[in-house]
Parts: sequence; structure tokens; C-alpha cells
Amino acid sequence: MLRSSLAALSLALLVAAPALGDSPMISIAIHGGAGVINRAALSAAAEQSYRDDLARALDAGYAVLADGGSSMDAAIVAVKILEDSPLFNAGRGAVFNSEGVNELDASVMDGATLRAGAVAGLRHVRNPIDLARMVMERSSHVLLAGAGAEEFALEHGVELVPRSWFHTDRRWQQLEQARRGERLSAAEIGYYGTVGAVALDAAGNLAAATSTGGMTNKRWGRVGDSPIIGAGTYADNGSCAVSATGSGEFFIRGVIAHEISALMKYRGLSVAEAAREAIQGRLAGLGGDGGVIVVDKDGNIAMEFNTEGMFRGARDARGRREIAIYQATP
Repeated sequence: MLRSSLAALSLALLVAAPALGDSPMISIAIHGGAGVINRAALSAAAEQSYRDDLARALDAGYAVLADGGSSMDAAIVAVKILEDSPLFNAGRGAVFNSEGVNELDASVMDGATLRAGAVAGLRHVRNPIDLARMVMERSSHVLLAGAGAEEFALEHGVELVPRSWFHTDRRWQQLEQARRGERLSAAEIGYYGTVGAVALDAAGNLAAATSTGGMTNKRWGRVGDSPIIGAGTYADNGSCAVSATGSGEFFIRGVIAHEISALMKYRGLSVAEAAREAIQGRLAGLGGDGGVIVVDKDGNIAMEFNTEGMFRGARDARGRREIAIYQATP
């Protein structure tokens, strides 16, 4: 009797125990902008600097997921590292507008609730992505801009810095070139760029985060796609999370981030197929260039772009860990 009872208990425990392959899927992808990235003109030391900062952001975000943290926390951690790097067009490395001022935009979206927060035209917020999250979590609004957004930051204890914090000689030289009507050198990324992260956590929730300094020499309070939900950022647990980078006006006109989600939900395309159709088809058809990082509800990752390069990285629980800059060699 005792032996048969123990055997039955052992069988029950075996059936109830999860298989080794059934552990929750976690995934994260990041980008640091897409555009003209000339392989021959980028020195080995400069390329390594980009790869090092991308790796730090990717691994920090993945560590949050591996520790059971939320996809939103992971995306924010990754983006903040890129915002604090002077290499990328966001936060400290942001480009200058026509007045010689850095104006920053950012947004976040939660795939579980479809809640979102965004900010535009910031001049003193060290990490705009933090303020975008606060707009989502501590206000009834989605998008705050300019002086109102910075007043909201003051009220909620967000770190403010003097405008000199964002000044880099490299970006100032780019502005002077633009003012003279000169093209950027072959070693430069281009007049626009962005950083972003998308993630899937162990609970199955998706999140997206995007931050940018916009376009070099931009005028009249120009705002691009990064803080526009559905254009540069989107997340929906029913499909995917998207962060975009490139010619913002075209991403807005094509509603590219939402387009990828819609292609998956309503046409049943895979994440790779949807990203490819949105970038190589719709965006390119409008005359725009750039790229996206996308993670779907099963943790599959797509990193699609129609430019010479895109600073990017991906990591997941299946063992994938990738840092890349240029188009893959056929």
C-alpha cells in the first residue's frame, strides 16, 4: 500500500513538473539609430566604443528580465544607458537645433494595458525616458511638451541638468556644417538618430521605449516620430513591441510602428515579415529611410532597416546575444 502510494505521488510530481524547455521566454532588443554609417570611415576604436555601449545597455536590460523584472523596467534601463552615452543622438549626445539648443523627445508604451507616455521639446531633463514613464504613470495625459513638460518634471522630482550637460563638440560641429549647407562626412551617422528598446518579460508582457534628440538644425519646434505613439513607438501584448529610428516625418505619415502590429494581428504575418513589409515596403514607398526593432509576444525578434547601417543588439533566453552595426553580408 505504502509503496503504491509513493509511486503514485512520484508520478504526479513528474507530470506536474515543468519541462526544461518550458521556462518563461524573455527577450530584449535595442537600437542606437539608423542611417549613413560608412564601414570604411568608422575607425576600429570608434566602432568598438559603439559596440561597448550597446553591449552595456543590452546586458543591463536583459539582467532586469532575468531577475524577474518587468519589460518596462528593462527597456527603461537600457535606454537610459544610451541616453547617458555621448555617442548616440539622445540625452547627452543629442544634436542641436537651429538655435544651438538641444531639444529632446521620448516615449514609452505598456503592451499589457496600452497605456503610454511621451514628452517633447525638453531642454533640461537628463533622462527624458524617465519623464515619459512618469507621464504615463502619474498623469491622465499621453504627451506633454516644452515648458509644461519640464514643470511636470519639477513637480515629480525628475533630475534636471543645465543645458551644458548635453553639449558635445561633435554635435556642435555637425550643426555648424548644417548651417553652412554642407553634407556630413562619410563617418557620421546622419542628421537624425534615436535610441530605443523593446522587451518581453517572463509574465508575457511587452514594452517599448524610444528617446531622441531629433534632427540637426531642426526649426520651429519640430517634433519627429519618437514621441508619437503608433509612429515611432508602439506595444501591444496581442502582437509586438516596436521602437523606430530614421526619417521621422515618414514614420509619422506611415504610422509605421502601429503598421507592424496591425500586419501581425490582422494579416497574420510573422514579426520578421511584418517588419520587412513596413520598412522595405510602406516606409520606402513613401520615400523614407530608417529601421525598427521589434519583439513579438513569443519573444521572436526582428531588426529591419533600409539604410547602410543601424546600431543594434538583441538577446533572449534561447541563448541569442548579438551586437551589430552594418547590413549583414549576403
